[in-house]
Amino acid sequence: MSDGELTLDPSDWDLFRRLAHTMVDDMIDHLSSLSAQPAWRPMPDQVRARFAEPPPMNGEGEDSAYRCFVENVLPYPNGNLHPRFFGWVQGNGTPLGMMADMLAAGLNPHMAGFNQAPALLEEQVIRWMIELMGFPSSASGVFVGGGTMANILGLAVARNERAPVDVRADGLCGVDGRLTVYGSTQTHGWITKGMELLGMGHRSFRQIAVDDNYQIDLPSLCARIADDRAAGLTPICVVGTAGTVSTGATDDLRALARLCRAEHLWLHVDGAFGALARWSEHLRPRVAGIEDADSLAFDLHKWVYQPFTAACVLVRDGAALNRSFATAQDYLAPTRRGVAAGGMRFSDRGIDLTREFRALKVWLSLKAYGVRTMAALMEQNVAQACALGRLVDEHPELERLGPVSLNVVCFRYVPEPDCSADFLNRLNQELLLRLQESGIAVPSSTVLGSRYALRCCFVNHRTRRADIPRLVEAVVRFGREICTEMNEPAEGRGP
Repeated sequence: MSDGELTLDPSDWDLFRRLAHTMVDDMIDHLSSLSAQPAWRPMPDQVRARFAEPPPMNGEGEDSAYRCFVENVLPYPNGNLHPRFFGWVQGNGTPLGMMADMLAAGLNPHMAGFNQAPALLEEQVIRWMIELMGFPSSASGVFVGGGTMANILGLAVARNERAPVDVRADGLCGVDGRLTVYGSTQTHGWITKGMELLGMGHRSFRQIAVDDNYQIDLPSLCARIADDRAAGLTPICVVGTAGTVSTGATDDLRALARLCRAEHLWLHVDGAFGALARWSEHLRPRVAGIEDADSLAFDLHKWVYQPFTAACVLVRDGAALNRSFATAQDYLAPTRRGVAAGGMRFSDRGIDLTREFRALKVWLSLKAYGVRTMAALMEQNVAQACALGRLVDEHPELERLGPVSLNVVCFRYVPEPDCSADFLNRLNQELLLRLQESGIAVPSSTVLGSRYALRCCFVNHRTRRADIPRLVEAVVRFGREICTEMNEPAEGRGP
């Protein structure tokens, strides 16, 4: 502070440097000891109560505020960094990614565009994504916060490009008949939000049944499109999935692309985590056809292990992004020279004007480790999923409930073949909670048909093969304990 004027810069930079070094050291200690920590721990009531405190009208100082973080926040995450976190599809970050976010926040660029190196860096990473996903050089893209927004942007472009009216100018009021969109019953929940937000309504999303491999049933899809056309509706888009959340299945994307071309429909692919398998020559056949999509959404904070958030949407016709989102404002007009030269290139490809420097961690990680390392880690995760699938198949008290088509394993504990469906669902629900509360591992759950399943998704670079039998042992042990408490038999149950 000078001349009585305020600033948020430290009054003593050396003192702040020491605090900053402590922060870095503490986070490195935390990350380096993850395997020795519980996968998750419940939050004590006294800690939870501290988050109900009123707003601090007077500051307590940087050191005190940081101590509050160390005591009340650092010990109680949801566990997604831990090597035995198998729940949902949550990223686990890297130490380098952590530091990249520090660099991004320190530089703090406004990423609408502008004439600056961070904009060129983001453009470079988008070009890398276009090449790695097999899209043409005429494609374009933009970084966003997460898969939901990336998918909704892709769907918005599909609506604008395939609607029979100028939606940007006139909205949907000029459309004769409902605009309809198609996807499988396994499509992620973003589609409901997207259909509602874009004015088409969730009833306009046609859920198509899946086959035994949890892929969209093509004859049913074709029949529903034909029925809707005959009823005077306007089909515009098919949403394919590369890596469904429940089972990791990938739709037959090549067949969907052929169908969409024949029917003049837009093919959007939700590749939130599965699309990244294309980076691996070994896994690429499992997601064949991604390169034929009109738009593609994926999360680099999932299977490229980056800290939250780093999602991307690519559009085959790069000009279509600008047709859907570009605006002209006097105060954002591009100039021939100076800071605004080149205009607001990224805000013209999406909704946000103010944007984070998300691409830096991706750029730094790929420069440091390379695409081949990321591909090898994905292959490692798939091998771990296959190993769990084999252990489940070999154990008489476990039952696999779906194919291991990529990196997801769904299974349950079954003490006897003739147990009732209701009993098995209640048993496995309790088993999941005890696993999580024990801190041994964090799976999640799903329901396949009417069967409650333990669901393990392998998107963690920290997971080791030894973590898998430890998980199986815990599942069986808790399953037997619960059976005893519920007065039901458990085959082979020990003392």
